[in-house]
Amino acid sequence: MVNKKTNEKIEKSSQNKGVLGAHPESGNLPTGVDIIEAHLRTLDGSPGVYRMINAGGDVLYVGKAKNLKKRVASYTNLNRQSTRLRRMVGETATMEFVTTHTEAEALLLEANLIKRYKPRYNILLRDDKSFPKILLTSGHPFPQVLKHRGAESRQGEYFGPFASVGAVNETLTILQRAFFLRTCSDSVFGNRTRPCLLYQIKRCSAPCVERVDEAEYGELVSEARAFLTGESQKIQRELAKRMQKASDDLDYEQAAGYRDRIRALTRVQAHQGINLAGVGDADVIAAYQAGGQTCIEVFFFRGGRNFGNRAYYPSHAKDEDESQVLEAFIGQFYDNKEPPRLLLMSQRLPNQSLIADALGVKAGRKVSVTCPMRGDKLNLVEHALNNAREALGRRLSESASQRRLLEGLAEALDLEAAPERIEVYDNSHISGTKAIGGMIVAGPDGMMKNAYRKFTIKNPDTAPGDDYAMMQEVLSRRFSRALKEDPDRERGQWPDLVLIDGGAGQLSVTLKVLEELGIEDVVVAAIAKGVDRNAGRERIFLAGREPISLPPRDPVLYFLQRLRDEAHRFAIGFHRQKRGRAISKSSLDGVPGIGPNRKKALLHHFGSAPSVEGAGLTDLEAVEGISGAMAKKIYDWFHSEG
Repeated sequence: MVNKKTNEKIEKSSQNKGVLGAHPESGNLPTGVDIIEAHLRTLDGSPGVYRMINAGGDVLYVGKAKNLKKRVASYTNLNRQSTRLRRMVGETATMEFVTTHTEAEALLLEANLIKRYKPRYNILLRDDKSFPKILLTSGHPFPQVLKHRGAESRQGEYFGPFASVGAVNETLTILQRAFFLRTCSDSVFGNRTRPCLLYQIKRCSAPCVERVDEAEYGELVSEARAFLTGESQKIQRELAKRMQKASDDLDYEQAAGYRDRIRALTRVQAHQGINLAGVGDADVIAAYQAGGQTCIEVFFFRGGRNFGNRAYYPSHAKDEDESQVLEAFIGQFYDNKEPPRLLLMSQRLPNQSLIADALGVKAGRKVSVTCPMRGDKLNLVEHALNNAREALGRRLSESASQRRLLEGLAEALDLEAAPERIEVYDNSHISGTKAIGGMIVAGPDGMMKNAYRKFTIKNPDTAPGDDYAMMQEVLSRRFSRALKEDPDRERGQWPDLVLIDGGAGQLSVTLKVLEELGIEDVVVAAIAKGVDRNAGRERIFLAGREPISLPPRDPVLYFLQRLRDEAHRFAIGFHRQKRGRAISKSSLDGVPGIGPNRKKALLHHFGSAPSVEGAGLTDLEAVEGISGAMAKKIYDWFHSEG
C-alpha cells in the first residue's frame, strides 16, 4: 500500500533552510539575479527543493536538485536561459529551500509542492481526480462488493484503479452474474425477511435469508477475489469441470447455472479489447505532442486485465519536449496514487532511474520504469500512443473550431483580436430573495469551468429585484479583487471581453463600474433577447454604437447564445442550491434543545413551523417527546418580548 504520509515525512525529516531576504546595501531595488546570488552564499551541495517567489508571495516555480547550490547558480547566467526563464528570474523576489536526504525524496516533495501551489512556470497536471475502485468488504460473515472512490478508510480489499465509473459498473455486473455477491448495505442485509429482486434474476445468492451458508458464500468470495486479480481463466476451467460433472450426474439445472456463470466470464474477456497476459499490474503511458500541446494516454492493467484508459493534457510551455512533460506528469500523477509494479513508457525519461527510485520509495517496494523495444509490451505502448495521437487530433480540431468562433466574434464586435478570455455574467433571484450572481469563463479551449465564480448579493440596501444594483455589486467585487491581486495583468486572469445578459441598462451599469475603478481597456457587450424574447433575434449593445444583430443562422450568434445559456444555467444552479438549503431550515432550528427528532415530532403534530410558533403551552405539552419543561422553553422562545 502507498504510505500516504510520505511527503509529510520527507518535509519533517528535511532541513528547511527557509527564506533568505536579499537586501543590497545600495538604495537600488535588487534584481532577480541579485536575489538568487544572495541566496547562493548560504547554500551547499545537498539535494533538495527550491521555490522561486514573486513580490506578491505567489510561487512562480518549484524545482528539485541533486545539488541545490549548483542548480540555483545556473539561474544567474541569463544568457543560457530561454526567454520564459529569464522572465521568471526577473519576477523572482525571494526564494525558499528544503533540503532532503536523497534526490528521490526531493522529486517526491517537488511533485507534492507543484500540486499544492500550481506555479505558473511549472508543467501542471490540471485534471487529477481520484479513480474509482471496487471494494470487497471484510469484517462481516457475508462480505459486500461495491463501488468506491476516495480515501480507503473502510475495512476490506480494494481493486483498481478503473479509468471510469462505467468500467467499474461493468465489472460489478460481471461479479453479480458470475459470483452472486451481495451489493446491499449491512442495514438492508440485516432487515431482509425474503429474497430481493436480485436473487430472482440470479444476480445474488441471497445470504440475507440463508439461501447460501457462510462456507458456500466464502467460496464465492474467493472466486471473485481470484477473478479481480487476473485469474478468470483458471476459474472458468474450474467451472467447466463442475458443469460437466453436474451434466454427467443429470443435474441439468445446476449445470445450466454453471453455464451462465461461464458465459458471464467469457463476455468480460471478449470486451477487454487488449490484454497484458503474464505481466500482472502495469500502467502503459504514452505521450504525443503536436501544435504546442501534449496528450498523455494512460492505460490501467491490473492482474492482466484492462481496467480502461484516460487522456490527460498537462499545461506547459511550448518549448517543453515530450519527455520533459512526461516526467513532470508522472511525478504529479502518482503523488496521491499507488504506482503499480511496472510502468511501460512510450519514450525514455530524462531521469528515468530517479523516477523509478522515487516511486519505489512511495510504494514501499520496487517499481520498474521501462521503454519496451519489442514484443507484446511494445504493441501495447504503440496502441496507447495511437490513442494519444487521435485524442490530441480531436482536441486540436475542437480548439481550431473554437478559435474560428472567437475570430468571428472579434470581427462581429470589431475587436482588435480574438479574445483569449471571455467572462459572462448573470444574476438570479425569486422576487428579490436569495439573490446571487454567476460568472462563467470561456477561451480558446472552450469553457474554463475551474474559473467559474459565484457571488452572493450582500448589500442590504439593494432593493428586491434590482438587477442593476446586483450587477453593480458583482462587477465591483470581481474587478476590485482583480486590481488588488493582479494589477500588472500577468496571471492571465483579466478578461478581453465581458458579456452581460441584458440590454442598454445593464451595459450602462457595467461601464460605470469599470470607469469608477479606472479600467478602460476591457470591452463590454450586453446581449438581449429580441421581441417576445425569441432566440435568434438577439441584439448586442456596445459602448458608443448602435445595437447590432447577427443573422439568425450565424455560428457566432449560436456561440453567444451558448455562452449566455451557460451563464444562466450556472447562476440558476447556484440559486437552487441556496434556496434548497434555506427551505431545509426553519424557525425551530434556533430553539435550544430542539434536535432533529423533536423538530420532526413538532412538525408532524402541528403541520408547519409557524403553527408551532403560535401554539399554546398546553398544545406543546401534548406533543409526543416534548416534556413540560421543554414545552415551556419553546413557548418562551417564541413569545418573549426581548
